Amino acid sequence: MKFNLERKQQPVITNHEGAEAYAMTPAMELYSTVVTASLSDQFYEGNAEKLNRIRLLMAKNDPAFIAKLAVYAREKMYLRSIPMVLAVELARQHTGDGLVGKMVSRVVQRADEITELLAYYTLANKRQETKQLHKLSKQVQKGLSAAFNKFDEYQFAKYNRKAAITLRDALFIVHPKAKDEAQQQLFNKIAKQELAVPFTWETQLSAAGQYKYDSPAAKTMAFKTIWEQLIDSGQLGYMALLRNLRNMLQADISAAHIQKVCDLLGDTQAVQRAKQLPFRFLAAYRELPAHGATAKLREALEKAVQASVCNMKGFDGNTKIVIACDVSGSMQRPVSAKSKVLAYDIGLMLGMLLQYKCDHVIAGMFGNYWKEVEMPGKNVLANVQEFYKREGEVGYSTNGHDVLRSLIKRNYKADKVMFFSDLQMWNSNGNPHADSFRQAWADYKTRVAPAAKLYLFDLMGYGQAPLDILENDVYLIAGWSDKVFDVLEALEKGQDALSKIEEVVLS
Repeated sequence: MKFNLERKQQPVITNHEGAEAYAMTPAMELYSTVVTASLSDQFYEGNAEKLNRIRLLMAKNDPAFIAKLAVYAREKMYLRSIPMVLAVELARQHTGDGLVGKMVSRVVQRADEITELLAYYTLANKRQETKQLHKLSKQVQKGLSAAFNKFDEYQFAKYNRKAAITLRDALFIVHPKAKDEAQQQLFNKIAKQELAVPFTWETQLSAAGQYKYDSPAAKTMAFKTIWEQLIDSGQLGYMALLRNLRNMLQADISAAHIQKVCDLLGDTQAVQRAKQLPFRFLAAYRELPAHGATAKLREALEKAVQASVCNMKGFDGNTKIVIACDVSGSMQRPVSAKSKVLAYDIGLMLGMLLQYKCDHVIAGMFGNYWKEVEMPGKNVLANVQEFYKREGEVGYSTNGHDVLRSLIKRNYKADKVMFFSDLQMWNSNGNPHADSFRQAWADYKTRVAPAAKLYLFDLMGYGQAPLDILENDVYLIAGWSDKVFDVLEALEKGQDALSKIEEVVLS
């Protein structure tokens, strides 16, 4: 399948601020919406509204593209919920050729995702009766059956939680076929609720919390011992490590164990295996308490986040890049209900990762106006924090045109101009049509840098762009993962943003 072969101008519409914008093709809109979906309310669009828009867009797209997009979102963008939504919704629209079964098997990569997918299935199909999962889609059942074959006892036990739909429920609904006698014994354990208690930080701390100690000091020492044992065991996962740095410091683990944590955090192979979204490192960085080892752990986190883009290509020392980060009011929303990370932070993180990999960079932030901000080139997390401290300095509008007008004024010839934004560009200084982002880019190309390229990193997926994509060297990339830079590399090779999705092989 090929996408965007005909560069037809997209319809002119208005964005959420009433300014001129352009519609995307159905495939591009679904892509940008899916890879930026946290399934929590955004500034301009609520949760139910986004889900409904995804359903409508799916009806306009080829089922094979949807299946590939779901796998891409799970395996490359590291998203969990939205691929399961696509799988269930596609099962409601498309049956018969095995596509959904293959898709389901690929998007389920953790044992608890079996039950989460079934839970969404009941919601999407509005099942209210006692047997909510009777008449389960045959393709969903086939995909989940294959997923059951992926996990061992530890993985099942780790995620065997009390919920509306349990692993035992799923086993009886899906009826997976065991691949050998050992796995049949494992399925029997699930059925009889006899899975061994796993050695995880949750189970160990839960058990310790229920014990009666002689003194607060004894309790403190017990928790310290548990954390040190978990670190020594090698069974503490990378994400668990990130989430618990504060807890470890508060438990006063030894200097030797702090060094072990730092070594693991900064290990390039461990980072790449962990597949963490970049803002996870930022969240861990911010949660560190005042402690003698905090500086050391921050250095390890810097090393980790830099390792996440160590293979990024496409830039040489002579490439002049402008990085513009949107810090407007609409970007200052949490990415999910439980997160302290804002959409604003994601743009800053991706922008600073890009700066780290490039030698010739102008970076800054824009709201009411554009301000260049000089930051050390080899920091990422520390730079984001410095930007964050300057919140409010440039106002809260989305005057992206001011970035381009500034470049025109100083006659700066950039090779690539990159915006990290929700793309709701408008002119807050009067009539929204007085000086549009589209006109500013056309003027920059005409007057200053005819060969320049404009890259719009869409961080919220509202389905609109401030100018026509693929016209006048304009490209759109969407998502929160460092894998957006793989798409950037594809664009450099003459492909389009959907080519990475096209490469997915369903099997």
